[in-house]
Amino acid sequence: MASRDEYRCRVMNISNPNLDTRKSVALDSPPSFARKPYIWTISYRAVTPLAMALDALVIFAMSLLSNTVYHYESIGLSGDFAQIGSFASVVAVLFIALGKNRDLYDLTELLNLKSQIREISTSWIFILLFLTGVAFTMKVGGDFSRGATLLFAFSGLAALIGERVLWRIFLADGLAVRKFSGREVMLIEEQSSEVSSGLLDAFSRHGLKLSHHFVLSPDRTDLQSRRNVIAQAISSARGSNIEEIIVSASLDNWSDLRSLLLHLRVLPIPVSLVPVGPISELLKVPSHMIGTTLTIELQRGPRTLLERSVKRAFDVMVAATALVLLIPLFLMTALAIKLDSSGPIIFRQRRSGFNVRHFQILKFRTMKVLEDGETIVQARPNDSRVTRVGHWLRRTSIDELPQLFNVIRGEMSIVGPRPHAVAHDDQFDKLIGNYAYRHHVKPGLTGWAQVNGYRGQTRTVADIEGRVRLDLWYIDNWTLKTDFKIIFMTVIEVMRGENAY
Repeated sequence: MASRDEYRCRVMNISNPNLDTRKSVALDSPPSFARKPYIWTISYRAVTPLAMALDALVIFAMSLLSNTVYHYESIGLSGDFAQIGSFASVVAVLFIALGKNRDLYDLTELLNLKSQIREISTSWIFILLFLTGVAFTMKVGGDFSRGATLLFAFSGLAALIGERVLWRIFLADGLAVRKFSGREVMLIEEQSSEVSSGLLDAFSRHGLKLSHHFVLSPDRTDLQSRRNVIAQAISSARGSNIEEIIVSASLDNWSDLRSLLLHLRVLPIPVSLVPVGPISELLKVPSHMIGTTLTIELQRGPRTLLERSVKRAFDVMVAATALVLLIPLFLMTALAIKLDSSGPIIFRQRRSGFNVRHFQILKFRTMKVLEDGETIVQARPNDSRVTRVGHWLRRTSIDELPQLFNVIRGEMSIVGPRPHAVAHDDQFDKLIGNYAYRHHVKPGLTGWAQVNGYRGQTRTVADIEGRVRLDLWYIDNWTLKTDFKIIFMTVIEVMRGENAY
């Protein structure tokens, strides 16, 4: 077993086992970093401002190009450059500010191409919809060319995505061969084993030069040994080029660790903590202040404010457009229902929406009964309660179209988990443990479960479990692209007419 003195100070990548590890040793060229000579280097800190500057340049370039091409092709002019520049400036400022707020310019985020494309598309659509609304409200929309604006919307998004693809290639290549230069650091680690390969790799990939490494004794009662290590670290840092001290330690006994690390205050060098152990998980979640009180977010909402805004704008746009186009169909359907059987044209029933808020769902009446009580019988094949017109309406899903008004009122979305009758919600909630999670978002006219074989009646518990599983997948993996995909698949499903009766 290693002695306490052996724990006082350990230096990484020392090949000679007889070397006295109680002395501070400087690692000018750690073997783990040595791959091949740098051809070029770039500061790790320069990545974020460079990415922001390139985004602004791309937005300006595509705005200018789109306006020039459109105006030249249509009227032989180049367009108003002052107006083009002003509009591009507003778009660039909003886009970069939004991206900075969502950490899109961090190097690790720039490497995640899938996430970048999703976030860029969402932000771009939101900004253009927002500016369109502002222009409409201020009645200045006539000053802008609709054709040039649409061309800019599509070409700008394509260019930004193309830029991110190039960033991904550039950064992956740079990180692979350690081409990012950074600050010189010292590591003080509180553990009995060598420094984890993950932390070492993170240092080297992000341009940190590890020059000194000390390991504290794992025996926290051995205060003198631990103090000696800190003293040696302070001695090594004085007069050196070290720009930061990084401490990797458990927070299980924070008061003792804090007292020990207070000795580092004699150095004019920033000290950062890398927490390890169970408590470290708590520090990874977002936090914010309520006055002077720190609060930690243990559970976030299913969607951010931006995501909710984008989805709401999408819902209103689709629902409003569909209502206008379907007015003739609505009138013909209402007339057919009235002539076929007695009763109201619209059927209303209580459903549970977001956070189990009850609302009245609207449908074209397809049955002779209007059930909305404690017991509701689902429609079955050859159900005698279904009217002649109702059978056709249910098969084509035309009976669901009045729910577009529920979407306009904010009670439903175009895409989301299908709402069940309140009586069925109470029943299913007792059978399925995670059933209530479906109410984390607004219910929809169509959903991921409906286009994957779970349309219509739920005959068994397995049917309910399958529907809930797909609904929860949609909630956890929502994107605007997924909504478009589900709408397209819904059209195909309606044409097939299966499980509709």
